[in-house]
Amino acid sequence: MAKNIKARVMGENITIEQGTTFEELSKIYADRYEAPIMLAQSGNILYELADSVKDGMEIEFLELTNPDGIKVYGRSISFLMIKAVKDLFGMDTPVVIEHSINSNYYCEIRKAEIKINDDCLNKIKTRMREIVLENIPIEKVTMSRDESIEMSLKFGMDDKARLFRYRRASNVNMYNMNGFYDYFYGYMVPSTGYLDKFDIVAYERGFLILFPDVKNLDKLEEYQRFDKISKVFMEQMEWCKLMDVENVADLNDLIVNGGFGELVLINEALHEKKIAHIADIITERKGKIKLVVIAGPSSSGKTTFAQRLCVQLRVNGIIPHTISLDDYFIEREKTPLDEDGKPDFENINALDLDLFNKNLNGLVKGERVEIPSYNFVLGKREYKGRYLQLQKDEIIVIEGIHGLNDQLTKAIESKNKFRIFISAMTQLNIDDHNRISTSDSRLIRRIVRDHQFRGNDAATTIDSWASVKRGEENNIFPYQENADVMFNSATIYELSVLKAYIEPLLFKIDRSMPQYIMAKRIIKFLDYFLPVNSGCIPNNSIIKEFVGGSVFRV
Repeated sequence: MAKNIKARVMGENITIEQGTTFEELSKIYADRYEAPIMLAQSGNILYELADSVKDGMEIEFLELTNPDGIKVYGRSISFLMIKAVKDLFGMDTPVVIEHSINSNYYCEIRKAEIKINDDCLNKIKTRMREIVLENIPIEKVTMSRDESIEMSLKFGMDDKARLFRYRRASNVNMYNMNGFYDYFYGYMVPSTGYLDKFDIVAYERGFLILFPDVKNLDKLEEYQRFDKISKVFMEQMEWCKLMDVENVADLNDLIVNGGFGELVLINEALHEKKIAHIADIITERKGKIKLVVIAGPSSSGKTTFAQRLCVQLRVNGIIPHTISLDDYFIEREKTPLDEDGKPDFENINALDLDLFNKNLNGLVKGERVEIPSYNFVLGKREYKGRYLQLQKDEIIVIEGIHGLNDQLTKAIESKNKFRIFISAMTQLNIDDHNRISTSDSRLIRRIVRDHQFRGNDAATTIDSWASVKRGEENNIFPYQENADVMFNSATIYELSVLKAYIEPLLFKIDRSMPQYIMAKRIIKFLDYFLPVNSGCIPNNSIIKEFVGGSVFRV
């Protein structure tokens, strides 16, 4: 007779047979959830649905709409797509998942004889749907590191085989879908039947996998062209190919062979060249452009970028004057509240837009304007006799999250302003099938910076991250295509440098803390990066804004 165990689900004490999986249990409670269940959580540990329930667990099921749930769906749908492509075109067919565009994955098939057209994409979609209907198990298989290297080579995944050389653990958990093995850096669904919400559309040289819209599961994420940001992505892909560093294995090989210092210098030279080019564009419109606005999400390196741009403008004979948006906050008691009833300082209406635009308009007209200062202790605006009047060849530079929202600078005609969007828009992929989200790379930057300069521990920064991302989605990303130019502040070397700074901070978060899930996930993918000392990074680098030692006041 099978032994029974006790558990607790949704406030109910239950008795179940030992060996019951989370998937079996989830089917009992599925009708109480609004979205499909993707994985389980007990304490601060995540479990795949294929795992078995243990005695005494208090269980929460996470839906597709949960951030960890959509990550599970993303990995699993990637596995499904790769399997379909290899079924159709051969197991040696290279498939690359490059980056995310509007929450959808951009992918390429790197085989010259395969032309991405409607016929090709329809074949892939049809095969994917066939596999979904077959409800094939996705089985986790533990094997030795050497066995995983052999398995990767068998299926034409040289990038994975090279990466596993740098893995410190002796065992690897690979996933098997009907005889095809692959490795993914996180949890998966138990079978292909869970993956019925997707579409594929042609995009650039490849295609997009469209995901479910987590706000409305009856439809998929909106398919939109983002031409400016796509151009940045494609440029970065080509540059990485030129440098022969397209994934973490390539970067590690370069470090081992002594080429890291040169890579840093070339990457920093690329940044300087692009910043100088932006300054040249502004200079070409000298006399017309009176206002430069710089906007981007958290930890994009806006402060360093703005100061480096000002240096290049001075080289071109243009004198920039910076104005801080912080000085235009309204009185604290009038600040709008967020959904939790807390002051929302990232809301554009937390700024005195009328005064700000009045001052800008006066400056553009050549008037002498008194600039306020904000007293953060009193929560009030003050005037301390700071006046500004633009002379010939002088411009205003403003850096802030609302820079691309025309409401911020509504008094200034478009011909008189130049808008720049900056973000760490790309990140080196772990391998051809596993990407690192740009949100994760910015969070890593922020954790390091907050500890270095603000005295915050990693748990505090992780706690605030969801709120930061909500602010970005409301105030920044909807306006990014309004930019006249985009600057990608990511460097392909940075995670090898940041690893040494962040790992001790993350290891302080133990499994009793709610931030453990996020910390564990970051530690896991950073494990594949070889650490490198930051000493070879120039002191004007954007990365110095986060690790310290910048020549600028950041």
